[in-house]
Amino acid sequence: MSQSRTQLLSGCRVLVLEDEYFFADDLNRRLTEHGAEVVGPISELAEAYQLIVQNGFDAAIMNVNLRGQKAFVLADELKRRDIPFMFATGFGANSIPSRFSHVKVRQKPFGAQEIVSDVAELCSKGAR
Repeated sequence: MSQSRTQLLSGCRVLVLEDEYFFADDLNRRLTEHGAEVVGPISELAEAYQLIVQNGFDAAIMNVNLRGQKAFVLADELKRRDIPFMFATGFGANSIPSRFSHVKVRQKPFGAQEIVSDVAELCSKGAR
């Protein structure tokens, strides 16, 4: 089983935009256990924007609120660049603007297997 776990996200580079340390650390661990290469976690909007512009990843997981600032400007840039992403947030889906109605939202807390499956789907979209 451990071999298949590693294979699931193998070769996938995932940008993690999260400002809650313990949640970010757990997310990082879960993704790397399944073979992903994690970029981040990043908690600052400006730093995250620079990474998005550099485009060195296949998919992104983002919190809606990074250090008290809404991160929708980052989501707009990911969308503009056609980089698949999802929201992982403590806010409900109704707090996300309708322009992101096509984006998956996982409300915290969620299971590790759910997020791994979601990221695998995102990475397959990014590999077009």
